[in-house]
Amino acid sequence: MRAGYLAHEGAPMHIILTHEQSDFDALASLLGAHLVDEAAIPVLPRKLNRNVRAFITLYGMELPFVDPRDLPAEPIDKVTLVDTQSMISVKGMQTDAQIQVVDHHPIREELPASWNITTEETGATATIFAEILREQDYYLSTIEATLLLLGIYEDTGSLTYTRTIARDLNAASFLLERGASLEIAADFLNHPLSIQQQELYDRLRSTASPHHIHGHTVILACGDAQEMDEELSTVAHKLRDLLDPEALFVLITTRGGVQMIARSTNKDIDVARIADQFGGGGHERAAAALIRDRDLESVCQELLDSLPGFIRPAITVAQIMSSGPQLLSPETPVQEAATRMQRFGYEGYPVVEQDSQGRHHILGLLTRRSVDRAISHKLNLTAANLMNAGQVRVNPDDSIEDLQRLMTDTGWGQIPVINPETSQVIGIVTRTDLLKILTHQQEFPHPQNLADRLEIALPPAHMTLLKTVAQIAHDQRAALYIVGGFVRDLLLNRPSLDFDLVVEGDAIQLAQVLAKKFGGRVTSHSRFGTSKWHIGDIRSELLDELTADTDASSSDNAKRVIHPPTRPEDLPNSLDLITARTEFYTYPTALPTIERGSIKLDLHRRDFTINTLALRLDGHHYGQLHDYWGGLNDLNHGLVRVLHSLSFVDDPTRMLRAVRFEQRFKFQIEDRTLELINGAIPLLERVSGDRIRHELDRILEENLASRMFARLDDLRLLRAIQGELKWDEWISKKIQILAGIEPESEWRLELTGAKLRSQLGYILWLIRLSASPTRKVIRRLKLPGSLANEILSAQDLWRDISPLKTAKPSEIVAQLDLIQPLAVYANYLATQDEQVRNFIWEYVSNWRQLIPRTNGHILSQLGLPPGPVYRHILQTLRNAWLDGKIVSPEEEESLLKQLLPKE
Repeated sequence: MRAGYLAHEGAPMHIILTHEQSDFDALASLLGAHLVDEAAIPVLPRKLNRNVRAFITLYGMELPFVDPRDLPAEPIDKVTLVDTQSMISVKGMQTDAQIQVVDHHPIREELPASWNITTEETGATATIFAEILREQDYYLSTIEATLLLLGIYEDTGSLTYTRTIARDLNAASFLLERGASLEIAADFLNHPLSIQQQELYDRLRSTASPHHIHGHTVILACGDAQEMDEELSTVAHKLRDLLDPEALFVLITTRGGVQMIARSTNKDIDVARIADQFGGGGHERAAAALIRDRDLESVCQELLDSLPGFIRPAITVAQIMSSGPQLLSPETPVQEAATRMQRFGYEGYPVVEQDSQGRHHILGLLTRRSVDRAISHKLNLTAANLMNAGQVRVNPDDSIEDLQRLMTDTGWGQIPVINPETSQVIGIVTRTDLLKILTHQQEFPHPQNLADRLEIALPPAHMTLLKTVAQIAHDQRAALYIVGGFVRDLLLNRPSLDFDLVVEGDAIQLAQVLAKKFGGRVTSHSRFGTSKWHIGDIRSELLDELTADTDASSSDNAKRVIHPPTRPEDLPNSLDLITARTEFYTYPTALPTIERGSIKLDLHRRDFTINTLALRLDGHHYGQLHDYWGGLNDLNHGLVRVLHSLSFVDDPTRMLRAVRFEQRFKFQIEDRTLELINGAIPLLERVSGDRIRHELDRILEENLASRMFARLDDLRLLRAIQGELKWDEWISKKIQILAGIEPESEWRLELTGAKLRSQLGYILWLIRLSASPTRKVIRRLKLPGSLANEILSAQDLWRDISPLKTAKPSEIVAQLDLIQPLAVYANYLATQDEQVRNFIWEYVSNWRQLIPRTNGHILSQLGLPPGPVYRHILQTLRNAWLDGKIVSPEEEESLLKQLLPKE
């Protein structure tokens, strides 16, 4: 450490200062400011953190720091404050001295207007100076580079704290390039506690108490250190690392007052604002305050009392409410209210009046119980007569603790959510919403953004199209979501190209805007709010427009760099757009009646929680995952769960789907869902054959179809569909071989892929049944006529196939020529008799193709008049070839000469 600086006589003196109890960022900033302006004198603070003091002891002679006692007795005309915004008293300071501040903490409000203040939102102040030195291409010694690196590493937790930004990483990279030593840095970053610090650490750990505030865990630790001269922040760091809370507040009695050290790892807890209340400061993740002339107990109590006002709720009402609620006017007749409750299944409706300025005035809550009682007594009353009166409401930013308290106090199970600025009801939150959060609160996921995963999963063509549609939706003020199975599979790392787009707005209008802008045509169904944008005929033109549109777009959801599609055929033939809707069933097993709703209600109509996940695409919401019904939690735990107890009553085919998802993903059907399946089995009898067959088709197309049908049989679902639908080990093995099957070209099958597996599955399943029960199954499932014929044809062959083992080739060919190719192939797969398999394969690969050289034209030339005789002669010649009676053209010609006189 240099002994001092000699100021030029009469020249103004410029010094650099930082805060007392300096950490490495403060010391590194002193060095950085001096290197940027070497005429400025870096003045060491009187108190240094213990690890900083150890560094100075070893390496101080190589650094330019000056002890304040060694400053020249000259007036100080300029002061640069680094890593602090608090003035430090120094002898010789002029009243009109220029003050410059370089810091990475937020600007304090009370600073003098004459100060020149520079603040950057970096992880460390040392980053700012490292960037300047990099621009100047400044030569650094190893110790200088290491100290600057220590400043960045200590304040960013070795680049792991959430406040770390790319600039910090780039600055650290520059310092490593200039020779910074990671080995030296590691020694001082992990400095052991002194004996005094260890004793304080043990006392604080024993007093640490958790406090749960708005869904966050905050730890408060108090202790006495009046006899201690060591720095305290290291002790707080060690305590935070041990306890890992969302926020830590350490209150320590010192000789100068109560020292508060605050640390946060959660964006909802800004410790700088809290420290500011006690006269301190810092940034949102690390702050401190020294509270003078107060005792520890009163400071502790004031802190606990104030925390709820500063900490934002982990889960707010806005996150769990349903938007766009249905409201009742006070004049609504009880019959209308009953109809709504039956349609939508709601247990209560807010009763609201609207004034001339559009503001809502809540009058009360109408419950299902009140409505049912009025109906049973045949009372012709209105909502105003029956409601529970009261002006109960919550705001979107209220915590679930506030909501729980309000529900407990009022007994209301449905609470309106009011926009405080417009005084309009914008949502409703129910007791069910609250219970779901309270039950799984420890697992409530922080909002996720899946934008990166989405762009990896989708090909460039689809991605470009999707972003363009999202931008148009954003311009239309409509929210656009990918929903359901696509999001589920994206999270399971098995993405597909099959996705549904749901519009919280008007899907038909959005499709029409797209067609007007880019071309194509639109088909729509106004009853369901669905539309299809057909683009197959315009893909070449659309490709050019989409690429140009994506390049020019500057919206948030188009900023990510992607490669534009290169081939028109990469674009889909059409795009389905669906208006967010809700639905109700007029009777069990009926098709649903549709009404427009919010995305939350749209997702609630789906079959299972794992299919209720949505990915928002428009504007700055791009990539946000929406999970209103616990889908992510069930996905993580491998559970298939329905959303409500009447789910299988509304649609019994969901029982078949539950098994399909359970087996495909190797999940488990949740216990309550399994109970509901057992209770709903008889309802399958009332479901149409078309709908049942659709679900069975989907199962047969799966690679694990055999396991799925075995599970259906275990649950007695197959017999409930039709009593002849049985399952056994033989069928199971046959269905297993269909997974990934690719028949040789010799079979001449028209079907391929999933459709082939599905039809073969039905044939193999029923091939051993007799004709009568088979026809019952065909009628129940309403199997298409072509498939029914294949099944019956395969059964005919199956019954007669064993005697063919002793038959001549011509007899086998005569029999198999009458059977459809798919039925022949099914028999080949079904039999375990190698002799049968061999002659079937010989038939498809050789015998079927064998025809004599003689044809009808030759017979005509020989003077034989056309007629049935032609067929007889040609068949005799073919049989002779098949049975080996003739083996050459000459022998065929000889046999023909023998046949002609007979004919």
